[in-house]
Amino acid sequence: METFLAVLLLLGLIAVSNVVNRFVPFVPVPLIQIVLGIVAAVVPTGIHLEFEPELFFILFIAPLLFNDGKRTPRDELWNLRAPILLLALGLVFATVFVAGYAIHWMIPSIPLAASFALAAILSPTDAVAVGALAGRVHLPGSIHRILEGESLMNDASGLVAFKFAIAAAITGAFSLPQAALSFVLIAAGGLLVGAVLSFLLIRLSVFIRRFGMEDVTVHVLLQILTPFIIYLVSEEIGVSGILAVVAGGIMYAIEKDRAVSPQYKLQLVSASTWSVLLFILNGLVFLILGVSVPEVAKVIYYDESLNNFMVFGYVLAITALLIVLRFAWVYVYSYWEYWKGRSRKAPVKSLLITSISGVRGAVTLAGAFSIPLAMSDSTPFPERDLIIALAAGVILLSLIIASIFLPLLAGKKEPAAELVAGDSKELAARSVVIDAGMSMLKGLMLENPEARNQPALLEFTDKIDKLCRPNADTDPAAEELRKRGVAARLSGLEAERAELRRLLEKGTIPAPVAVKMEEMLDHTEAVLCSRFDTQVKFSLSEIKRVFSGLFAGSDTAESRQAIQNAESARQAKLAMCQAAISAVGSGMNEENRDAAQRVIEKYEQLEMKLAQGEGWSRDGVIADPKLEMKLKAIQEQRDKVQQMYQDGAINLRIAGRLRRFVNQLETSIWED
Repeated sequence: METFLAVLLLLGLIAVSNVVNRFVPFVPVPLIQIVLGIVAAVVPTGIHLEFEPELFFILFIAPLLFNDGKRTPRDELWNLRAPILLLALGLVFATVFVAGYAIHWMIPSIPLAASFALAAILSPTDAVAVGALAGRVHLPGSIHRILEGESLMNDASGLVAFKFAIAAAITGAFSLPQAALSFVLIAAGGLLVGAVLSFLLIRLSVFIRRFGMEDVTVHVLLQILTPFIIYLVSEEIGVSGILAVVAGGIMYAIEKDRAVSPQYKLQLVSASTWSVLLFILNGLVFLILGVSVPEVAKVIYYDESLNNFMVFGYVLAITALLIVLRFAWVYVYSYWEYWKGRSRKAPVKSLLITSISGVRGAVTLAGAFSIPLAMSDSTPFPERDLIIALAAGVILLSLIIASIFLPLLAGKKEPAAELVAGDSKELAARSVVIDAGMSMLKGLMLENPEARNQPALLEFTDKIDKLCRPNADTDPAAEELRKRGVAARLSGLEAERAELRRLLEKGTIPAPVAVKMEEMLDHTEAVLCSRFDTQVKFSLSEIKRVFSGLFAGSDTAESRQAIQNAESARQAKLAMCQAAISAVGSGMNEENRDAAQRVIEKYEQLEMKLAQGEGWSRDGVIADPKLEMKLKAIQEQRDKVQQMYQDGAINLRIAGRLRRFVNQLETSIWED
């Protein structure tokens, strides 16, 4: 029960962290989550979690890196393979060598092998932290991809170096040729095993589908299990599970691109499920990190053999050394490329951004906690608590430094030419969002090739064309016409609601059907009008419906019969349409005549459909397959905007304008 309550509290803190970030957007979410984790651990009713590194790697690192491998552009990774490999391999081993000797020189109580182990576990950058920072400060594209590729690869190299250093510290024996050969076998084996396992699991999904098992839930579950299966099998064989899940994600993306007929429903459910899963895992990583900090700090604070200020000085010195070493590495590489004539000379600002962006994260802390408690002769591992404290301190300090200085470096305004490019970027992003909705709609129409669904694409395209007209957002006449149309529509909805309640009081329409119809009216009004009082009224109506449902009668047979009485519902809707036409007509004047006439025509078209028995379901909700498909396309567009913002492809301003565009498109659809 205690573990369940702790997990429940952490999930609640994830939501709190994102709410707090809305009020203090200049503080990245990971730092907020670390602080909340610290608070949750130190309050009187604080939580306590045993940090198990192996469980942490499989539960968090495996799915997160699998997703990173799945969504990272493969062509860009290949084009940037040289700097990525030099950072993921060369810089890692350089860090182990240089920082290892520096740590041993600075803190002689830590043996040389243990110093190498600490340097090795500090060498990998954190993919989750890099993604969070990149989404906030919108790093330049090439730097962003290099950091992503580096964080995908350097976890394996850093952990392998860490394992050899720990083995050397415990046994006192180390062989460089054997270590180099083992590293090649472990890395290459991990990539191969991950690709093969991912391919086999994808083929299994196709095999199951051929037997007619199209249950989306089963296939999504198989996708979620994929990174865990790959990691467990790879580690059991003795190869790198981290590189295996990265290779598995890349193979999954390749197979997805090669699919002849994409399953749009499966993709929609899969994207939504992974979105929730990754949101939770990303938050839990930093919250658990924060929960672990007080325990580490407590051990160091009460250790009389250590000076707390000296420990803080060690953290500052190690963090500075890592940044300087990283800067020197990328500077030498950029100068070499410039000397060879392969690229222009990199500006110092780009080198600083790359250096400061190398933040450490959960992999570093998990590795530090995996240090054994005792040596081979059963004596305690030397300075284990100090090593863990130094690792935690470097993680926090690197995040703080990146949070402060990256916005100053990457957030500066560029010259006017860049502003023009920014405007072009918004138009390009809008085209991507529009294409996402159109592709989704086309896919849904292929899955439901009914003749009555075919006009949905033309109607959707027509709405987009109207919104994309030049000066569509700034045309005062068009905006005034829209506002008057919304006012007329709201007047009609109010008349519909009054007529519905009158029919309910007379007993003309069954109560369950009336509840469904009123719910649709409230939803339509909330979409059309974003005023605060309308939203409050909508919320109160929802609460009222919930309580009325709780205390309603239990005659299920009578309710079921009432819900199925579609004829009474159809007649009620006809009466509501007539009441709405009368209300809109009575409020018509010279100023709003055009807008009101359009609303009346819409009601008259609905009357004709209802008179012919079309567009009605048994539970009192208008069944419009075209509307359902268009709303799914709208949701796909919203997901695309969020994905582009998280990937750093667009900034917050463009994301806000794109969301406004999608909201206007949805409102236009609901107005019909």
